[in-house]
Amino acid sequence: MGPTGPCGPCTEIFYDHGDHIWGGPPGSADEDGDRFIEIWNVVFMQNEQHDDGTLTPLDMQSIDTGMGLERIGALLQGGHDNYETDLFKALIEASANATSTDPFGDQNVHHRVIADHLRSTSFLIAEGVMPSNEGRGYVLRRIMRRAMRHAHLLGAKDPVMYKLVAELVKQMGAAYPELGQGQTLIEDTLLNEEVRFKTTLDRGLKLLDDELSGMPEGADLAGETAFKLYDTFGFPLDLTQDALREKGRGVDTDGFTAAMEQQKAKARAAWSGTGASADAAIWFDLADTHGVTEFLGYETETAEGQLLAIVADTDAVEGAKKGDTVTLIFNQTPFYAESGGQVGDEGTLKTDTGTARIADTKKVAGLFLHMAEVTGGTLKRGQGTELTVDHTCRSAIRANHSVTHLLHEALRDALGNHVAQRGSLNAPDRLRFDFSHNDAMSDAQINAVEQDVNRYIQQNTAVSTRIMTPDDARAMGAQALFGEKYGDEVRVVSMGRADTGKGADGQTYSIELCGGTHVARTGDIGLFALTSECASSSGVRRIEALTGQAALDHLRSRDATLSGVEGLLRAKGADVPDRVKALMDERKALSNEVAQLRREVAMGGGAKDDAEVKVINGVPFKAQVMQGVTGKDLPAMIDDMKASMGSVAVLLIAVGDGKAAVAAGVTADLTDKVSAVDLVRAAVAELGGKGGGGRPGMAQGGGKDAAKADQAIAAAEKIIGV
Repeated sequence: MGPTGPCGPCTEIFYDHGDHIWGGPPGSADEDGDRFIEIWNVVFMQNEQHDDGTLTPLDMQSIDTGMGLERIGALLQGGHDNYETDLFKALIEASANATSTDPFGDQNVHHRVIADHLRSTSFLIAEGVMPSNEGRGYVLRRIMRRAMRHAHLLGAKDPVMYKLVAELVKQMGAAYPELGQGQTLIEDTLLNEEVRFKTTLDRGLKLLDDELSGMPEGADLAGETAFKLYDTFGFPLDLTQDALREKGRGVDTDGFTAAMEQQKAKARAAWSGTGASADAAIWFDLADTHGVTEFLGYETETAEGQLLAIVADTDAVEGAKKGDTVTLIFNQTPFYAESGGQVGDEGTLKTDTGTARIADTKKVAGLFLHMAEVTGGTLKRGQGTELTVDHTCRSAIRANHSVTHLLHEALRDALGNHVAQRGSLNAPDRLRFDFSHNDAMSDAQINAVEQDVNRYIQQNTAVSTRIMTPDDARAMGAQALFGEKYGDEVRVVSMGRADTGKGADGQTYSIELCGGTHVARTGDIGLFALTSECASSSGVRRIEALTGQAALDHLRSRDATLSGVEGLLRAKGADVPDRVKALMDERKALSNEVAQLRREVAMGGGAKDDAEVKVINGVPFKAQVMQGVTGKDLPAMIDDMKASMGSVAVLLIAVGDGKAAVAAGVTADLTDKVSAVDLVRAAVAELGGKGGGGRPGMAQGGGKDAAKADQAIAAAEKIIGV
């Protein structure tokens, strides 16, 4: 138990594995041995322990019990620990097979770590958690990387963990069908992460080895170095400690913490230097003085409010005149402040003495900040104000926000329950939706999602909002955004009718916790058009889309474009793809024919022997300056020469507009004597270029001084002659 809190006497049940295993009962000198293994614990919660060590009886006494199910399983199967159960043995053997190592020898600990972490990571991914650099996604990534390091220690050169998922599904998929349903996603996620981490691991371990080589035997790693591993290579401190523990070393954790704090201090200083801290201070002062802003925008788009404060730059002022740009604070407002991906409202205000245009609305410290330009007369602090939200803008924003709820659910239906929102933008002119998923969506999946969303728009069902506790909301099937903070009460938005089991009647399609503004009925969205799907970051895809009139305009524009293409091709819509493909194939064939003719002209009408073949240091070498060809033509010409001559090193320089393109080729039998890369780099240097690269058999480069082609050939000959 902890130093304070509920406590009481306990009963612990141990299993004696026999005197052939070292160890004694609890409380003995040998209690650290493995002979006696605890399998069950019962705590009689009788008292509350306080800071001063005193005990007082609990008003509600209870019994807390816990049993290790896997430990019981090990005992029933005659094993000593969890890793000797049939479940773990199967995973350990799969790990051994994948790494070509002994499953139960001296490397068994590596297999145990891999098997254990395989289970946890697979279940997390199946539940929709994806690796990231924050929150639960970061925890997942750390677990993955620990297992992947142990695979590295087994000598694995290629990714391992994804290969083991099939065995896990075989062992546990019947009891947990979500594993089988998410198997492809789990495998893809593990593969992508392990490929990425192997590069990081190799660089990080090299840095670690370099640092250790110059340190006294047994000395701890400097905290600054451990922080560099974390900050630069993504090595968590515990992973570094794990690697060093095997070498009998530790880490200066105080130094690590100091380096971490130093970086945070630098970040804070950089932020402060932008003036942001000064800006923030005044809003907290105003919030203390006036209290938070009351939001009225769920029920109305017009309201009266008292102008509590006028802020110009970072100073509170008493008034503002026409042309001034200021930030305004009111006691209440119908303007929605930017939050949850929804942009802030625009609109106008009017007082007895002036008018203003509100361009944006944000929220700091509970205050709604109205960014405004005074358009007429003057504004004075304390005035009564008539506030009016731009209805057209608000309507477009509402439509775009509401459709993201339908889109989220449609994506889960099409791709799997692992899909979770990772970000969004709900603006008047467009929407953007980021979600967890590894692979690009197919055309069929995109079409299915678009059709599903439009089907629920056409239902034209009412969009309902309810206020309830977070627990009640989740019990109804509401989705919450991970990382968002929710209070004692949440706003639950429901839309669409479907037999999902969600909602009060089990017939709600989408139900989410959301504080934004929404349409009254799904039909108010009008139309949904998905315009693009692409990668946003690792494990995150991005959809961009339009609704309403913007969607209709987009589709009309595409239709007009298609009509123009139909006219040019003299083909109907359905025939356009085949017609375009035929033209592209024809163009490719003609381009190849033209390229071949250029090569033949450059080679003298097809003759391949117009340039002298020199034998240098036992290597047949042919070099030629070409006219009328491009750098793209050179590799094919070199391949032709290599094929016709059998054994040769070739250097071709194509000149045009004073510049030169260079390519070199070496037949396979000569690459141990000379590399095409070396030939190109020598030539390029003479031509005023830099670099050049490729493979020993074929390389390319370029230079800006074609007049030095002869010097370039001479430089290449010198390379062969060395």
